[in-house]
Amino acid sequence: MEHPNLDYIKEISGGNEEFEKKFLNIIQTEFPKEKDEYMENLESQNLDESAKIVHKIKHKLGILGLQEGYRLAIKYEEDLKYGDTKLQGQFHEVLKTVEQFVLKIA
Repeated sequence: MEHPNLDYIKEISGGNEEFEKKFLNIIQTEFPKEKDEYMENLESQNLDESAKIVHKIKHKLGILGLQEGYRLAIKYEEDLKYGDTKLQGQFHEVLKTVEQFVLKIA
């Protein structure tokens, strides 16, 4: 299983620690809200809204170096639009990994 990292953020920051902190703060603020919103919509069987939120989350996965997670999110987003939730378990594992990482770097 791949693990989140800060390599991409460090690369685009060019060593600017203030930029890194701001970027991480955005992820730490937005990710938990988006995850909760995704879960609520999924429980309500509102799969179109769930897909929109997965779209937002997938970019954070890429930023955190989760290339497999990013590809999974692309496929899962499309599947949700057609009412298919078979990738839900795998996606939730990725969310759990990111959630733990975000808490650790807080």
